[in-house]
Amino acid sequence: MATKKSNTIKLKFDSARSLAPAPESKSAAKIDPQYELFINGKMEKPQSKKYFPTINPATEEKLSMIAEANGADVNKAVTAARNAYAKTWKKMPPAERAKYIYRIARMIQERAREFAIIETLDGGKPIRESRDFDVPTAANHFFYYAGWADKLEYAFPNRRTEPLGVAGQIIPWNFPLLMAAWKIAPALACGNTVVLKPAENTSLTALKLAEIIQEADLPPGVVNIITGAGATGAAIVNHPDINKIAFTGSTEVGKIIQRAIAGTNKKATLELGGKAANIIFDDAPLDQAVEGVINGIFFNQGHVCCAGSRLYVQESVFKEVVRKLKDRLETLIVGDPIDKNTDIGAINSKAQLDIINKYIKIGQQEGAEMYQSSCALPKKGFFCRPTIFTNVAQSNRIAQEEIFGPVLAIQSFRTDDEVIEKANNTPYGLSAGVWTDKGSKIFNMTTKLRAGVVWANTFNKFDPGSPFGGYKESGYGREGGVHGLNAYVNIV
Repeated sequence: MATKKSNTIKLKFDSARSLAPAPESKSAAKIDPQYELFINGKMEKPQSKKYFPTINPATEEKLSMIAEANGADVNKAVTAARNAYAKTWKKMPPAERAKYIYRIARMIQERAREFAIIETLDGGKPIRESRDFDVPTAANHFFYYAGWADKLEYAFPNRRTEPLGVAGQIIPWNFPLLMAAWKIAPALACGNTVVLKPAENTSLTALKLAEIIQEADLPPGVVNIITGAGATGAAIVNHPDINKIAFTGSTEVGKIIQRAIAGTNKKATLELGGKAANIIFDDAPLDQAVEGVINGIFFNQGHVCCAGSRLYVQESVFKEVVRKLKDRLETLIVGDPIDKNTDIGAINSKAQLDIINKYIKIGQQEGAEMYQSSCALPKKGFFCRPTIFTNVAQSNRIAQEEIFGPVLAIQSFRTDDEVIEKANNTPYGLSAGVWTDKGSKIFNMTTKLRAGVVWANTFNKFDPGSPFGGYKESGYGREGGVHGLNAYVNIV
Protein backbone atom coordinates (compact mmCIF):
# COMPACT_ATOMS: atom_id res chain seq x y z
CA MET A 1 0.00 0.00 0.00
CA ALA A 2 2.81 2.41 0.88
CA THR A 3 4.41 1.91 -2.52
CA LYS A 4 1.12 2.43 -4.35
CA LYS A 5 0.42 5.65 -2.42
CA SER A 6 3.97 6.87 -3.07
CA ASN A 7 3.59 6.22 -6.80
CA THR A 8 0.26 8.07 -6.85
CA ILE A 9 1.80 11.09 -5.15
CA LYS A 10 4.73 11.04 -7.56
CA LEU A 11 2.36 11.02 -10.55
CA LYS A 12 0.61 14.08 -9.16
CA PHE A 13 3.95 15.83 -8.66
CA ASP A 14 5.08 15.03 -12.19
CA SER A 15 1.75 16.25 -13.56
CA ALA A 16 2.11 19.57 -11.74
CA ARG A 17 5.62 20.08 -13.07
CA SER A 18 4.66 19.26 -16.66
CA LEU A 19 2.25 22.18 -16.94
CA ALA A 20 2.53 24.01 -20.24
CA PRO A 21 4.45 27.31 -19.89
CA ALA A 22 2.23 30.34 -19.29
CA PRO A 23 4.60 33.29 -19.49
CA GLU A 24 3.37 36.82 -18.88
CA SER A 25 3.88 38.93 -21.99
CA LYS A 26 6.76 41.37 -21.62
CA SER A 27 5.25 43.72 -24.19
CA ALA A 28 3.52 45.81 -21.50
CA ALA A 29 6.86 46.75 -19.94
CA LYS A 30 9.19 49.32 -21.47
CA ILE A 31 12.77 49.21 -20.22
CA ASP A 32 15.13 51.85 -21.54
CA PRO A 33 18.68 50.81 -22.46
CA GLN A 34 20.06 53.38 -20.00
CA TYR A 35 18.76 55.25 -16.94
CA GLU A 36 20.01 58.50 -15.43
CA LEU A 37 19.57 59.97 -11.95
CA PHE A 38 16.26 61.60 -11.00
CA ILE A 39 17.18 64.94 -9.42
CA ASN A 40 15.05 68.08 -9.07
CA GLY A 41 12.23 66.75 -11.21
CA LYS A 42 14.25 65.61 -14.23
CA MET A 43 16.69 62.96 -15.35
CA GLU A 44 20.32 64.03 -14.89
CA LYS A 45 23.49 62.37 -16.13
CA PRO A 46 25.77 61.33 -13.25
CA GLN A 47 28.74 63.58 -12.56
CA SER A 48 30.72 60.38 -12.04
CA LYS A 49 30.03 59.54 -15.74
CA LYS A 50 29.79 55.92 -14.61
CA TYR A 51 27.10 53.31 -15.28
CA PHE A 52 26.64 49.71 -14.19
CA PRO A 53 24.48 46.89 -15.59
CA THR A 54 21.35 45.46 -14.03
CA ILE A 55 20.60 41.89 -15.08
CA ASN A 56 17.73 39.43 -15.14
CA PRO A 57 18.76 36.83 -12.52
CA ALA A 58 16.67 34.15 -14.21
CA THR A 59 18.51 34.43 -17.54
CA GLU A 60 21.69 36.39 -16.67
CA GLU A 61 20.86 38.78 -19.52
CA LYS A 62 21.51 42.51 -19.22
CA LEU A 63 18.34 44.56 -18.88
CA SER A 64 19.74 48.09 -18.77
CA MET A 65 22.61 50.31 -17.69
CA ILE A 66 22.10 52.31 -14.47
CA ALA A 67 23.77 55.59 -13.51
CA GLU A 68 26.19 55.49 -10.56
CA ALA A 69 25.87 58.54 -8.30
CA ASN A 70 28.95 59.89 -6.52
CA GLY A 71 29.21 62.35 -3.64
CA ALA A 72 28.66 65.36 -5.91
CA ASP A 73 25.47 63.80 -7.27
CA VAL A 74 24.24 63.09 -3.75
CA ASN A 75 24.94 66.68 -2.75
CA LYS A 76 23.01 67.92 -5.79
CA ALA A 77 20.01 65.74 -4.86
CA VAL A 78 20.07 66.83 -1.21
CA THR A 79 20.28 70.50 -2.23
CA ALA A 80 17.28 70.04 -4.53
CA ALA A 81 15.35 68.34 -1.73
CA ARG A 82 16.25 71.12 0.73
CA ASN A 83 15.12 73.85 -1.65
CA ALA A 84 11.86 72.04 -2.42
CA TYR A 85 11.23 71.56 1.28
CA ALA A 86 11.84 75.18 2.27
CA LYS A 87 10.20 76.87 -0.70
CA THR A 88 7.35 74.56 -1.68
CA TRP A 89 6.46 71.34 0.10
CA LYS A 90 6.59 72.52 3.73
CA LYS A 91 4.41 75.55 2.88
CA MET A 92 1.87 73.65 0.80
CA PRO A 93 -1.52 73.05 2.48
CA PRO A 94 -1.71 69.43 3.69
CA ALA A 95 -4.82 68.74 1.62
CA GLU A 96 -2.87 69.70 -1.51
CA ARG A 97 -0.01 67.39 -0.55
CA ALA A 98 -2.58 64.62 -0.16
CA LYS A 99 -3.77 65.13 -3.75
CA TYR A 100 -0.28 64.54 -5.12
CA ILE A 101 0.23 61.38 -3.03
CA TYR A 102 -3.18 60.08 -4.07
CA ARG A 103 -2.38 60.79 -7.72
CA ILE A 104 0.81 58.73 -7.47
CA ALA A 105 -1.19 55.82 -6.00
CA ARG A 106 -3.69 55.91 -8.85
CA MET A 107 -0.96 56.05 -11.48
CA ILE A 108 0.76 53.01 -9.96
CA GLN A 109 -2.54 51.16 -10.25
CA GLU A 110 -2.91 52.22 -13.87
CA ARG A 111 0.56 50.89 -14.71
CA ALA A 112 0.40 47.91 -12.36
CA ARG A 113 1.03 45.30 -15.05
CA GLU A 114 4.16 47.09 -16.27
CA PHE A 115 5.49 47.45 -12.74
CA ALA A 116 4.87 43.76 -11.97
CA ILE A 117 6.69 42.58 -15.10
CA ILE A 118 9.71 44.82 -14.49
CA GLU A 119 9.85 43.83 -10.81
CA THR A 120 9.97 40.16 -11.83
CA LEU A 121 12.52 40.65 -14.62
CA ASP A 122 14.84 42.72 -12.42
CA GLY A 123 14.41 40.90 -9.10
CA GLY A 124 13.69 37.28 -9.97
CA LYS A 125 10.51 36.89 -7.91
CA PRO A 126 7.54 35.03 -9.45
CA ILE A 127 5.18 37.20 -11.48
CA ARG A 128 2.30 36.06 -9.28
CA GLU A 129 3.94 37.63 -6.24
CA SER A 130 4.85 40.86 -8.04
CA ARG A 131 1.38 41.11 -9.58
CA ASP A 132 -0.74 40.07 -6.59
CA PHE A 133 1.24 41.48 -3.67
CA ASP A 134 4.13 43.85 -4.35
CA VAL A 135 2.51 46.32 -6.74
CA PRO A 136 -0.98 46.48 -5.16
CA THR A 137 0.51 46.89 -1.68
CA ALA A 138 2.81 49.67 -2.91
CA ALA A 139 -0.20 51.55 -4.31
CA ASN A 140 -2.09 50.94 -1.07
CA HIS A 141 0.67 52.59 0.96
CA PHE A 142 0.37 55.76 -1.10
CA PHE A 143 -3.43 55.67 -0.75
CA TYR A 144 -3.19 55.15 3.01
CA TYR A 145 -0.78 58.00 3.69
CA ALA A 146 -2.59 60.33 1.28
CA GLY A 147 -5.45 60.00 3.74
CA TRP A 148 -3.28 61.01 6.69
CA ALA A 149 -1.65 64.06 5.08
CA ASP A 150 -4.35 66.50 6.23
CA LYS A 151 -5.25 64.67 9.44
CA LEU A 152 -2.04 64.74 11.46
CA GLU A 153 -3.83 66.50 14.32
CA TYR A 154 -5.83 63.26 14.77
CA ALA A 155 -2.69 61.12 14.67
CA PHE A 156 -1.12 63.30 17.37
CA PRO A 157 -4.04 64.71 19.39
CA ASN A 158 -3.37 67.85 21.41
CA ARG A 159 0.14 68.03 20.00
CA ARG A 160 1.66 70.17 17.28
CA THR A 161 3.88 68.54 14.68
CA GLU A 162 6.52 69.80 12.29
CA PRO A 163 8.17 67.92 9.43
CA LEU A 164 11.80 66.94 9.90
CA GLY A 165 13.13 68.30 6.59
CA VAL A 166 15.05 66.09 4.16
CA ALA A 167 14.82 62.31 4.54
CA GLY A 168 17.57 60.08 3.18
CA GLN A 169 16.11 56.66 2.40
CA ILE A 170 17.97 53.49 1.46
CA ILE A 171 16.06 50.37 0.44
CA PRO A 172 16.98 46.72 -0.28
CA TRP A 173 16.59 44.48 -3.31
CA ASN A 174 13.89 42.11 -2.05
CA PHE A 175 10.85 44.45 -2.37
CA PRO A 176 12.09 47.36 -4.50
CA LEU A 177 8.82 49.13 -5.35
CA LEU A 178 7.06 48.29 -2.09
CA MET A 179 9.98 49.50 0.02
CA ALA A 180 10.08 52.74 -1.98
CA ALA A 181 6.37 53.30 -1.32
CA TRP A 182 6.79 52.21 2.30
CA LYS A 183 9.29 55.02 2.85
CA ILE A 184 8.31 57.79 0.44
CA ALA A 185 4.57 57.92 1.24
CA PRO A 186 4.73 58.71 5.00
CA ALA A 187 7.61 61.15 4.48
CA LEU A 188 5.62 63.16 1.95
CA ALA A 189 2.44 63.01 4.01
CA CYS A 190 4.24 64.62 6.94
CA GLY A 191 5.69 67.40 4.78
CA ASN A 192 9.24 66.11 4.24
CA THR A 193 11.19 65.84 1.02
CA VAL A 194 13.12 62.74 -0.01
CA VAL A 195 16.40 61.46 -1.44
CA LEU A 196 15.91 57.75 -2.12
CA LYS A 197 18.52 55.18 -3.11
CA PRO A 198 17.31 51.77 -4.30
CA ALA A 199 19.53 48.68 -4.24
CA GLU A 200 22.00 48.69 -7.11
CA ASN A 201 20.77 45.35 -8.51
CA THR A 202 17.04 46.22 -8.43
CA SER A 203 16.78 49.88 -9.42
CA LEU A 204 14.36 49.66 -12.33
CA THR A 205 10.99 49.96 -10.58
CA ALA A 206 12.24 52.88 -8.48
CA LEU A 207 13.28 54.62 -11.69
CA LYS A 208 9.88 53.80 -13.20
CA LEU A 209 8.36 55.37 -10.10
CA ALA A 210 10.38 58.49 -10.95
CA GLU A 211 8.53 58.58 -14.29
CA ILE A 212 5.21 58.53 -12.42
CA ILE A 213 6.39 61.29 -10.09
CA GLN A 214 7.19 63.41 -13.14
CA GLU A 215 3.82 62.67 -14.75
CA ALA A 216 2.03 63.49 -11.47
CA ASP A 217 3.58 66.98 -11.58
CA LEU A 218 5.02 66.63 -8.10
CA PRO A 219 6.99 69.84 -7.46
CA PRO A 220 10.66 69.42 -8.56
CA GLY A 221 12.98 68.25 -5.81
CA VAL A 222 10.31 66.84 -3.50
CA VAL A 223 11.38 63.30 -4.42
CA ASN A 224 14.85 62.57 -5.79
CA ILE A 225 15.88 59.04 -6.77
CA ILE A 226 19.57 58.33 -7.17
CA THR A 227 21.20 55.01 -7.92
CA GLY A 228 24.48 53.43 -6.95
CA ALA A 229 26.07 50.98 -4.54
CA GLY A 230 27.35 51.21 -0.97
CA ALA A 231 29.40 54.36 -1.48
CA THR A 232 26.31 56.22 -2.70
CA GLY A 233 24.36 55.11 0.36
CA ALA A 234 27.22 56.16 2.65
CA ALA A 235 27.25 59.62 1.04
CA ILE A 236 23.54 59.99 1.86
CA VAL A 237 24.02 58.83 5.46
CA ASN A 238 26.95 61.19 6.04
CA HIS A 239 25.53 64.26 4.30
CA PRO A 240 25.23 67.08 6.87
CA ASP A 241 21.95 68.43 5.43
CA ILE A 242 20.00 65.16 5.85
CA ASN A 243 17.61 65.21 8.82
CA LYS A 244 16.41 61.63 8.85
CA ILE A 245 17.79 58.25 7.72
CA ALA A 246 15.39 55.43 6.91
CA PHE A 247 17.19 52.19 6.12
CA THR A 248 16.03 48.66 5.38
CA GLY A 249 18.77 46.08 4.96
CA SER A 250 21.31 43.99 6.81
CA THR A 251 22.07 44.27 10.50
CA GLU A 252 25.76 44.74 9.68
CA VAL A 253 25.09 47.85 7.58
CA GLY A 254 22.54 49.08 10.12
CA LYS A 255 25.25 49.11 12.79
CA ILE A 256 27.53 51.10 10.48
CA ILE A 257 24.76 53.66 10.01
CA GLN A 258 24.21 53.89 13.77
CA ARG A 259 27.88 54.66 14.31
CA ALA A 260 27.90 57.18 11.45
CA ILE A 261 24.99 59.25 12.79
CA ALA A 262 25.97 59.04 16.47
CA GLY A 263 26.45 62.53 17.84
CA THR A 264 24.38 64.15 15.10
CA ASN A 265 20.78 65.35 15.25
CA LYS A 266 19.67 62.89 12.58
CA LYS A 267 16.67 60.73 13.36
CA ALA A 268 16.72 57.14 12.15
CA THR A 269 14.53 54.12 11.62
CA LEU A 270 16.33 50.85 10.93
CA GLU A 271 14.54 47.72 9.72
CA LEU A 272 17.23 45.06 9.74
CA GLY A 273 17.71 41.31 9.60
CA GLY A 274 15.47 38.61 11.01
CA LYS A 275 15.29 34.94 11.88
CA ALA A 276 11.56 34.50 12.34
CA ALA A 277 10.14 31.60 14.32
CA ASN A 278 7.02 29.84 13.02
CA ILE A 279 5.45 27.79 15.83
CA ILE A 280 2.98 24.95 15.20
CA PHE A 281 1.09 23.50 18.18
CA ASP A 282 -0.55 20.08 18.09
CA ASP A 283 -4.05 21.59 18.05
CA ALA A 284 -3.33 23.70 14.95
CA PRO A 285 -5.04 23.13 11.58
CA LEU A 286 -2.01 21.33 10.18
CA ASP A 287 -2.71 21.63 6.45
CA GLN A 288 -3.31 25.36 6.86
CA ALA A 289 -0.15 25.67 8.96
CA VAL A 290 1.97 23.81 6.40
CA GLU A 291 0.69 26.10 3.65
CA GLY A 292 1.52 29.09 5.87
CA VAL A 293 5.06 27.78 6.34
CA ILE A 294 5.46 27.33 2.58
CA ASN A 295 4.18 30.86 2.01
CA GLY A 296 6.41 32.25 4.75
CA ILE A 297 9.73 30.93 3.47
CA PHE A 298 9.51 29.37 -0.02
CA PHE A 299 7.11 31.38 -2.19
CA ASN A 300 9.30 34.45 -1.64
CA GLN A 301 12.56 32.47 -2.02
CA GLY A 302 13.26 33.39 1.62
CA HIS A 303 13.96 36.95 0.41
CA VAL A 304 12.04 38.57 3.26
CA CYS A 305 13.55 39.90 6.47
CA CYS A 306 10.58 38.36 8.27
CA ALA A 307 10.72 35.02 6.41
CA GLY A 308 9.77 32.15 8.71
CA SER A 309 13.12 30.44 8.43
CA ARG A 310 12.86 28.64 11.79
CA LEU A 311 10.03 26.17 12.34
CA TYR A 312 9.13 24.78 15.77
CA VAL A 313 6.65 21.89 15.77
CA GLN A 314 5.11 20.31 18.87
CA GLU A 315 6.53 16.84 19.36
CA SER A 316 3.26 14.89 18.99
CA VAL A 317 2.68 16.17 15.43
CA PHE A 318 6.31 16.63 14.40
CA LYS A 319 6.55 13.63 12.05
CA GLU A 320 3.20 14.41 10.42
CA VAL A 321 4.11 18.06 9.76
CA VAL A 322 7.52 17.16 8.34
CA ARG A 323 5.92 14.56 6.05
CA LYS A 324 3.35 17.08 4.83
CA LEU A 325 6.09 19.66 4.25
CA LYS A 326 8.16 17.23 2.21
CA ASP A 327 5.13 16.29 0.12
CA ARG A 328 4.29 19.96 -0.45
CA LEU A 329 7.88 20.78 -1.44
CA GLU A 330 7.67 18.20 -4.21
CA THR A 331 4.73 20.04 -5.77
CA LEU A 332 6.49 23.42 -5.96
CA ILE A 333 7.58 24.57 -9.40
CA VAL A 334 10.98 26.24 -9.53
CA GLY A 335 11.72 28.06 -12.75
CA ASP A 336 11.21 31.09 -14.96
CA PRO A 337 9.73 33.83 -12.72
CA ILE A 338 7.79 35.36 -15.61
CA ASP A 339 5.82 32.09 -15.98
CA LYS A 340 2.51 32.25 -14.08
CA ASN A 341 2.91 28.58 -13.06
CA THR A 342 6.16 29.24 -11.21
CA ASP A 343 6.08 29.06 -7.40
CA ILE A 344 9.75 29.81 -6.72
CA GLY A 345 11.71 32.14 -8.98
CA ALA A 346 15.36 33.08 -9.22
CA ILE A 347 17.72 34.13 -6.45
CA ASN A 348 18.44 37.83 -6.97
CA SER A 349 22.19 37.52 -7.62
CA LYS A 350 25.01 35.01 -7.88
CA ALA A 351 26.55 36.48 -4.74
CA GLN A 352 23.36 35.78 -2.77
CA LEU A 353 23.08 32.27 -4.23
CA ASP A 354 26.64 31.59 -3.11
CA ILE A 355 25.72 32.66 0.43
CA ILE A 356 22.69 30.36 0.46
CA ASN A 357 24.72 27.40 -0.83
CA LYS A 358 27.37 28.12 1.80
CA TYR A 359 24.77 27.83 4.55
CA ILE A 360 23.34 24.63 3.07
CA LYS A 361 26.83 23.10 3.31
CA ILE A 362 27.21 24.43 6.85
CA GLY A 363 23.92 22.77 7.83
CA GLN A 364 25.14 19.42 6.52
CA GLN A 365 28.52 19.82 8.22
CA GLU A 366 26.79 20.59 11.52
CA GLY A 367 24.99 17.24 11.34
CA ALA A 368 21.51 18.37 10.36
CA GLU A 369 19.50 16.12 8.06
CA MET A 370 18.78 17.81 4.72
CA TYR A 371 15.85 17.30 2.37
CA GLN A 372 15.60 19.11 -0.96
CA SER A 373 12.91 19.10 -3.61
CA SER A 374 13.74 16.76 -6.49
CA CYS A 375 12.83 19.38 -9.09
CA ALA A 376 15.15 20.12 -11.99
CA LEU A 377 16.68 23.59 -12.01
CA PRO A 378 17.01 25.75 -15.13
CA LYS A 379 20.46 25.56 -16.72
CA LYS A 380 20.89 29.35 -16.78
CA GLY A 381 20.21 31.81 -14.01
CA PHE A 382 20.52 31.73 -10.23
CA PHE A 383 18.21 29.09 -8.76
CA CYS A 384 18.08 27.10 -5.53
CA ARG A 385 15.99 24.07 -4.62
CA PRO A 386 13.71 24.59 -1.61
CA THR A 387 15.53 23.00 1.32
CA ILE A 388 14.52 21.84 4.79
CA PHE A 389 16.73 20.68 7.64
CA THR A 390 15.65 18.43 10.50
CA ASN A 391 17.71 17.17 13.44
CA VAL A 392 18.73 20.80 13.99
CA ALA A 393 20.32 21.95 17.25
CA GLN A 394 19.46 25.33 18.72
CA SER A 395 23.14 26.32 18.47
CA ASN A 396 23.47 25.42 14.79
CA ARG A 397 24.31 28.36 12.55
CA ILE A 398 21.38 27.57 10.24
CA ALA A 399 19.11 28.11 13.27
CA GLN A 400 20.79 31.33 14.41
CA GLU A 401 21.99 33.29 11.36
CA GLU A 402 19.96 34.96 8.62
CA ILE A 403 20.33 33.02 5.35
CA PHE A 404 17.97 35.04 3.13
CA GLY A 405 17.09 32.07 0.96
CA PRO A 406 14.63 29.15 0.67
CA VAL A 407 16.14 27.21 3.59
CA LEU A 408 14.06 26.09 6.59
CA ALA A 409 15.45 24.77 9.90
CA ILE A 410 12.95 22.59 11.82
CA GLN A 411 13.02 21.69 15.53
CA SER A 412 10.55 20.06 17.90
CA PHE A 413 9.28 21.23 21.29
CA ARG A 414 7.09 19.91 24.09
CA THR A 415 5.86 22.84 26.18
CA ASP A 416 4.92 26.49 25.72
CA ASP A 417 7.79 27.66 27.91
CA GLU A 418 10.30 25.58 25.96
CA VAL A 419 9.31 26.99 22.58
CA ILE A 420 9.19 30.56 23.89
CA GLU A 421 12.74 30.19 25.18
CA LYS A 422 13.92 28.68 21.89
CA ALA A 423 12.14 31.24 19.72
CA ASN A 424 13.60 34.15 21.71
CA ASN A 425 17.10 32.65 21.74
CA THR A 426 18.38 34.58 18.72
CA PRO A 427 19.95 38.00 18.20
CA TYR A 428 16.96 38.99 16.05
CA GLY A 429 13.41 39.95 16.90
CA LEU A 430 11.53 41.00 13.78
CA SER A 431 8.58 38.65 13.45
CA ALA A 432 7.07 35.32 14.46
CA GLY A 433 4.06 33.12 13.72
CA VAL A 434 1.83 31.03 15.99
CA TRP A 435 -0.47 28.25 14.79
CA THR A 436 -3.04 26.97 17.28
CA ASP A 437 -6.78 26.51 17.73
CA LYS A 438 -6.80 28.26 21.12
CA GLY A 439 -7.05 32.05 21.37
CA SER A 440 -5.70 32.02 24.93
CA LYS A 441 -2.54 30.30 23.73
CA ILE A 442 -2.11 32.92 21.00
CA PHE A 443 -2.35 35.76 23.52
CA ASN A 444 0.06 34.00 25.88
CA MET A 445 2.60 33.61 23.09
CA THR A 446 2.27 37.13 21.72
CA THR A 447 2.99 38.67 25.12
CA LYS A 448 6.17 36.63 25.54
CA LEU A 449 7.69 36.42 22.07
CA ARG A 450 10.26 39.18 21.55
CA ALA A 451 9.21 40.02 18.03
CA GLY A 452 7.86 43.22 16.53
CA VAL A 453 5.11 41.39 14.63
CA VAL A 454 3.43 38.11 15.59
CA TRP A 455 1.01 36.54 13.12
CA ALA A 456 -1.68 34.16 14.36
CA ASN A 457 -2.75 31.29 12.07
CA THR A 458 -1.28 33.11 9.08
CA PHE A 459 2.10 34.45 8.02
CA ASN A 460 3.56 37.34 5.99
CA LYS A 461 0.33 39.34 5.92
CA PHE A 462 0.87 43.09 5.51
CA ASP A 463 -1.43 46.07 5.61
CA PRO A 464 -0.55 49.78 5.30
CA GLY A 465 -2.45 50.42 8.53
CA SER A 466 -0.30 48.01 10.56
CA PRO A 467 3.06 49.03 12.04
CA PHE A 468 6.12 46.92 11.27
CA GLY A 469 9.53 46.83 12.93
CA GLY A 470 11.76 44.80 15.21
CA TYR A 471 13.55 44.36 18.49
CA LYS A 472 17.20 43.67 19.29
CA GLU A 473 19.38 43.36 16.16
CA SER A 474 16.33 43.58 13.92
CA GLY A 475 16.43 47.35 14.31
CA TYR A 476 14.30 50.04 15.89
CA GLY A 477 11.44 52.32 14.97
CA ARG A 478 8.20 51.39 13.22
CA GLU A 479 7.06 51.81 9.64
CA GLY A 480 3.47 51.55 8.51
CA GLY A 481 0.26 52.65 10.20
CA VAL A 482 -0.05 55.69 12.42
CA HIS A 483 3.25 54.66 14.01
CA GLY A 484 4.96 55.27 10.67
CA LEU A 485 4.05 58.97 10.83
CA ASN A 486 5.90 59.43 14.10
CA ALA A 487 9.22 58.71 12.39
CA TYR A 488 8.79 61.73 10.08
CA VAL A 489 7.70 64.49 12.46
CA ASN A 490 9.01 66.53 15.36
CA ILE A 491 6.38 66.78 18.08
CA VAL A 492 6.48 70.25 19.62
